[in-house]
Parts: sequence; C-alpha cells; structure tokens
Amino acid sequence: MLIHAALGVLTTTLCFRFNAHLYRSDWQGSQVTLLEGLYYALAVGSVCTGWYFNVHYVMAYPAEASWVHFTTMLFDNPASGSAGQDMIITNVFLFPLWTIIDGGRRGLRQRWIFFVISLFTSFGFAVALYLAAQERQGRWNAAHKLSA
Repeated sequence: MLIHAALGVLTTTLCFRFNAHLYRSDWQGSQVTLLEGLYYALAVGSVCTGWYFNVHYVMAYPAEASWVHFTTMLFDNPASGSAGQDMIITNVFLFPLWTIIDGGRRGLRQRWIFFVISLFTSFGFAVALYLAAQERQGRWNAAHKLSA
C-alpha cells in the first residue's frame, strides 16, 4: 500500500508539474475560485474515503489482496456488480477518452496523467482534479486571450 500511495503522490505531482503554468500566480484569474476549491475538497474527501476502505480491504484479506481479487469482489452480488461494471467502464474507457480529447481541446498538457492518477488514488479524486484543472485552464485561456 505504501508503494501505491507513493505512486499516487508521484502521479499527482507530475500532473501539477505538467501544467505548472496554470498554478503560477502571475496571471489575472490565478486565484482559486469557489468552484475550483470545491473540486479540490471533493478530491481530498474521495481519496481519503477510498483509502479508508482500501486499508480495511487489505487488513481483511491480507493473503488474497490484489487487483484481481479486489475486482472479483466487486461482482459478489448483483448490486455491487452493477456498480462495479459502471465504475470499470467509466474509469478504464470513458475517463481516458474524456480527459485526453476534451483536455486537449482546452489546452491541458499531458492529459493521460489523470487516468494514471485514478489507478493510484481514486476515480473521484482524478475526476475532481481534472475538473479543477479544466476550470483553471479556462481562466488561463481567457486571461491570455485578453493580454495577447
């Protein structure tokens, strides 16, 4: 779990480094807005809640704990199977398409990193981080069109 956590921190750090221009304070609109702050708060809440359950999972199944075992458990009953397939399809297929295509249109750099972040943190964290970056990128684009 420590390696997983370290990879989560590393990929999140890379995300901010790839888009460092958005996080400098030298442009008009660089302050965190209420909406962007809400995205960050939801990101933190999601990753903390997810890790709470992940730690309990590893403690409950120390010998079996793995991606395969975890994914198999998502389909233990029809209700969890419905939610599990929805999360897998959304996280593995739709989220990368969305962030890579939409993020490119908006000007975000290295958009693939959001999918990688989702593998080590939580899907909710990665989505919230993407929405915050998208929000910030929109303000950055507007500020630089005015000054160009």
